[in-house]
Amino acid sequence: MSRKSTEASPGDLLRPPTFGGLLRRFRDDRRVSREKLAFAAGVSSSYITHLEGGDRAHPTKAVVEALIGYLHRVAPLSDAERRHLFDLAGLSEASAPTVAQLRAEITEDMRSGLEVHEPNAAGYLDTRWNVLSCNAAYAAAFPGLVEDVNILRWFFGNEMSKRVMVDWEREAALTVDWLRGLIGQSGGGDWSTELLAELGRYPEFRRMWASGGTAYGRESPQMRLRDIETGEHFSLDVQLFRVDSGSHPGRIQFFLGIRTPQPAPPSIARRAAVSGSHGARSPVNP
Repeated sequence: MSRKSTEASPGDLLRPPTFGGLLRRFRDDRRVSREKLAFAAGVSSSYITHLEGGDRAHPTKAVVEALIGYLHRVAPLSDAERRHLFDLAGLSEASAPTVAQLRAEITEDMRSGLEVHEPNAAGYLDTRWNVLSCNAAYAAAFPGLVEDVNILRWFFGNEMSKRVMVDWEREAALTVDWLRGLIGQSGGGDWSTELLAELGRYPEFRRMWASGGTAYGRESPQMRLRDIETGEHFSLDVQLFRVDSGSHPGRIQFFLGIRTPQPAPPSIARRAAVSGSHGARSPVNP
């Protein structure tokens, strides 16, 4: 596709992108007249002129969808180009995508890449803490979570979480406070009402929710866990990265937990030492 309409000479003053400028570029590249685009979108040609001139910088979602639909039929727009138009129009997704829709964003290459991080826990989560895809180390570190799908559901509805999380109270409260911050960022919606109705069945969740705390991240990257099969204590140094998806920007995050061994609590260490001394055989008196 031609990019002549965006070329600038060295002496030109560079300006930030605008909705009208990008719309005109897409229209010019497709050799579509203002009148034809206006007719297809159900608006007047003068309205298109005002949009492109910057006199009306915030068209409605219905208008933007109509403009994109026609331009896309003439010559396909990429996901990034569609998103850019919506971003410049000041429009965001009206509703949260489903888990199935977000899982469809995880490509085979992304899934295969999770295995590279073994034995560290790696996975893709959405911002509502639903597990979209993970490696074996992640599933082993948080037994039952893949089946429960949602981390909050796992914390409060699965007793396994208390056996795994050494600092269960602190980690659960942090996740509850993080949920409150997320609802504020996203403007809530049906998903938050439904999730709160489900979690409200758990007294411990209601207690933590009533505290009114809000968080937007971890104060410490370290998460302490216990292997329920071996009893081994270990920690995950947690890192979270936002994945920039073309279809659902800002909705997916990448979780990486770097595993490091941790000494057992003193009480457990003492019991192990006593048990070992009782079972030892003297080299003098076999």
